Amino acid sequence: MRHVLLFFAACASLHAATPAKLDFGPVREEHLMIPMRDGKRLSAYVFFPPGEGKFPAIFEQRYADISSAGSRKAAAKFAEGGFVIALVNYRGTHESEGVYRGYRGLQWGPLRDGYDVCEWLAAQPWCTGKIGTYGGSQAGYAQNYLAVTQPPHLVAQYMTDTGLSLYQEGYRIGGATKPQRFIKGGSVARDIKDNEAMLREWDQHPDYDDFWKDEDASLHFDKMNYPCFTIGSWFDFMCQGSVASFIGRNQHGGPNSRGHQQLIIGPWLHGGYPKSNKIGDLLFPENAMFDVYAHMTKWFNHYLKGEDNGVEKDTTVKYYVMGAVGEEGAPGNVWREEKDFPPASKAADWFLQPDGKLAAAKPSNEKASTSYLSDPAHPMSLPYAGFPGAKDARAFEEQAEVRTWTSEVLTKPLEVTGRIKAEVFVSSTAKDTDFFLRVTDVYPDGRSILLVDYPLRARYREGFDHQKLLVPGEVAKLSWDIGWTSIIFNKGHRIRITIASTGAPYYEPNPQTGAPISHFITEPGVPAINTIWHDATHASRVILPVLK
Repeated sequence: MRHVLLFFAACASLHAATPAKLDFGPVREEHLMIPMRDGKRLSAYVFFPPGEGKFPAIFEQRYADISSAGSRKAAAKFAEGGFVIALVNYRGTHESEGVYRGYRGLQWGPLRDGYDVCEWLAAQPWCTGKIGTYGGSQAGYAQNYLAVTQPPHLVAQYMTDTGLSLYQEGYRIGGATKPQRFIKGGSVARDIKDNEAMLREWDQHPDYDDFWKDEDASLHFDKMNYPCFTIGSWFDFMCQGSVASFIGRNQHGGPNSRGHQQLIIGPWLHGGYPKSNKIGDLLFPENAMFDVYAHMTKWFNHYLKGEDNGVEKDTTVKYYVMGAVGEEGAPGNVWREEKDFPPASKAADWFLQPDGKLAAAKPSNEKASTSYLSDPAHPMSLPYAGFPGAKDARAFEEQAEVRTWTSEVLTKPLEVTGRIKAEVFVSSTAKDTDFFLRVTDVYPDGRSILLVDYPLRARYREGFDHQKLLVPGEVAKLSWDIGWTSIIFNKGHRIRITIASTGAPYYEPNPQTGAPISHFITEPGVPAINTIWHDATHASRVILPVLK
């Protein structure tokens, strides 16, 4: 290890182009190029706190632009707490050198860019040698990948809305591709051809194979050995990654990981600091706000500076139980504390009924189903780039080829906390199609507030490691996880389940031919009649985790 540190210390950090001048008060900014083990250099904006001496360093890695005024001002403010803060771009993006291949340079292969950044920072004369990491989404992935490589000077981490497997939580979601975001993501690459080559490479691996396992951090929790505070958000499809990361590190990590994890989940959207109480169409009480930077400073003051502030003794898990907003006396909208997550619950089946109703009783009809047209050339409209959680979903529900099932008005509150699951019996006239299921809270005034949704591509109904096309007209069972939530459905409200097969541009339409799906081959696709079965033999249901 000593020769590596000496190499990093000896490599002069060449200054790159100076960014636009901004006033950071007492904080000093430098734009540095940090050397990697293969000689390439990564672009970093580094912020030094006021005063003399050595400081612990905290860094964030992402492919998004780090040179914006907002990013730099936020980092400078963070640095005022007595840390050197470094914003670092992935290799091959913006001003960072090398070939862009997404997250591949960050992991446990021949290139370990996160490791090298960590150890370079630790070797600098202005650093105490104690290193932390922070950031969310892409920067959350980077932290999980970094933890697996076990850099010796990494001490603690802080993740927001994080991920573990790009196959499950990025490029694919439920087996359905979302390539438009990655095609557009080519704008981050220094050479657009790098992004095109990466997408072509992904096309060669449609299933969850060894290619994708090579960058799945969930397979390596035993190598993660650092305290970490994780923030999850109920209105975020990546909440699954935040919860899985906490559970995996807390239960299967190394001795510095097990029992040294903390998790907070609130009624928030993906990303953003601070976590606000105004989400979508809803205004939660002010207690829903969370000042990320204030808490993160306290976390790192303890782990990087040795400050005895008690943060490590805080309750392991805090989660926000959402309730109806704007209804006086409505239960919920409170924080709960637990030693672990999820809390104990009882699985409650809610069955799809033939008349568009949702009920706890299993359907008794001998044969009953609901059909709709799924046409990739004329998809239903879902005009969002990100998950439209906490918004009124009626505009989507009322479209021609979308189907809903709604409960009777609840006569008493119903508390649901945990992961919602679905088991749906389907058939199609096509060889392959998508189904996505949504759960909404229907207010007395008719608003249908979206809580969670998740897709499943039919060809992956038996697992993501292989494909099994549908037999047209033959009934098949689909079972999948819809998402995490914690909510008290108030009395006077109703629960609604929505199922559709298209919703563009948020979900890219499935061509439904059964052929391989490529970014670079545009096929017209075929329309299909998709059918949801809900009778005594095919009792389609959602499974709600009701608190005991």
